[in-house]
Amino acid sequence: MFKVMRIKKYQWAVSLAGTAIFATAASAQQQDQFPLLNSTNRLTLSFRFGLNISARFKGFGSGGGLFASGSGGTGRVTKDGSPHNYEDGYVLTDSTGDFLNFSSYWGYDNASQYNQVANTFAFHNSSASGISTGQSPDSHQSDPGFELTYDRQFGKKRNWHDMHYGLEGAFNYLNISFNNNSISGANVSTTTDTYQFGGIAGQQPAPGFQGRFAGNPGDPVMIVPMLSSVTSTSAGSFLSHDAFNGDLWGFRLGPYVEFPMSEKWSLHLSGGLALGLLDDNELSQQTLNVPGIGTLTASGQSSDFQILWGYYISLDAVYQFNQRWGIEGGVQFEDLGTYDRTFTGREVQLDLSRSLFVQVGVSYSF
Repeated sequence: MFKVMRIKKYQWAVSLAGTAIFATAASAQQQDQFPLLNSTNRLTLSFRFGLNISARFKGFGSGGGLFASGSGGTGRVTKDGSPHNYEDGYVLTDSTGDFLNFSSYWGYDNASQYNQVANTFAFHNSSASGISTGQSPDSHQSDPGFELTYDRQFGKKRNWHDMHYGLEGAFNYLNISFNNNSISGANVSTTTDTYQFGGIAGQQPAPGFQGRFAGNPGDPVMIVPMLSSVTSTSAGSFLSHDAFNGDLWGFRLGPYVEFPMSEKWSLHLSGGLALGLLDDNELSQQTLNVPGIGTLTASGQSSDFQILWGYYISLDAVYQFNQRWGIEGGVQFEDLGTYDRTFTGREVQLDLSRSLFVQVGVSYSF
């Protein structure tokens, strides 16, 4: 009887040990179903190609932008740093306060401004009106950039096809640049101011002469105030060249889920908050063709820094070569809204509300 009980005890122990071994093996098999996808951290460096980013310039400017109100000198300055008060020269007050109505602080550009018979100089300012306020066609950008992504796995859902889930953060960079040329007819109003030269007729300085604020004795002088001022109107043409260049530094943060498809393949879906830091520079160069005078050119430049907010959705396919290295490729939709900025009478509009990015990269798991 004791012998029978001892045999049954041994049989029960063997059966229990076998069950434990089978359960352990089954558990290990379930845990290691996709051993290459078990790392909890992953870094991915991707090449990023932007699509569906559009931009446009709106209007040539209020009545001609830099030529809207006959802005004398169109941004030029003298050797002493004073703004020109005419498009083709300047007549300013010198260090003597124009003693006895003579000023040595003057300069001119063209030989045609001098009338030897009357011994006078003519200076001009022009303003443009009637210019089209249309907008340029959309310019669609496809700029290359890069992105660095970090994924931190928090856990798995075995009853959801072994789904992995966690938090994703990313940093990216994209350069955005475009330009536009626009041309329009214009109504040009030209004011001509005439001054008497203070020297001997025919002994005027050569074109391009630029007098200084503190002139030297013997410098050629202009008699002030002016003799006359006449305004005339004619038809001309207006050309505007606009350029935009911006650096967009982006950040993403949001949850992700990843579904293993096989031992090496998985699908990665993420979405959340997107942040963009836009550092941009705009340049406008405007040319006004004035009948009887010639071509006048003016330019303006502006820069800005803007913070943009939005969201993103990303879908990637992941392939693991081994426990550490893999490749990823996919698409990303991002909405950072629309950026508007006005400079020198022009408006630039950058649409980042429907951006698409195609990306491919190398990942390291640890």
